[in-house]
Amino acid sequence: MSLIEELLATPRNVSTMSKYTAMSGAMYLAAGALLIAWPGATQALFQERAFVGDEQGLIRVIGMAVAVIGWLYLFGGRSGAPQIVAATVVNRLTFVPAVLLALAASGVFPHLLVTFAILDAALAVGTWALMARRTVSP
Repeated sequence: MSLIEELLATPRNVSTMSKYTAMSGAMYLAAGALLIAWPGATQALFQERAFVGDEQGLIRVIGMAVAVIGWLYLFGGRSGAPQIVAATVVNRLTFVPAVLLALAASGVFPHLLVTFAILDAALAVGTWALMARRTVSP
C-alpha cells in the first residue's frame, strides 16, 4: 500500500469512541491551523494582551503543536485502536490541565490557555464516558 492509501484506510466497525477521538483531532487540527495562520486570534477571540515581543512566533509554535496533536488524534481515532483512545484520556486529564492552568495562573495568555485546558478536559471526559458506555453495553 502507498502512504496515502495507508492514511486513508479505515478498519471495519470503528467504535463510537474512536470516531469521537478522530473528531476531536479534527477540531485540534483546525484550532492549530487558526493559530498558525492568525496568531492575532489570541487577541481577537480571547481578549489577550497585545504582543510585546516575539509572542506571535510562540503562538504559531503552539498552533503547530496543537495541529500535530490533532493529526495524531485524527489518525489514531481512525485506526480504531482502543489504546490510543484511552491514552488520550490520561494525558488530557492530567498533563494538559496541570501545565496549561499553571501557565495561565502565572499570567501567560490566561484566556487562551484556560480555554484549551477546559476544552481538552471536557473532550477527555466525553471520551471516557463513551469508553464506559462501551464496556457496559452487551
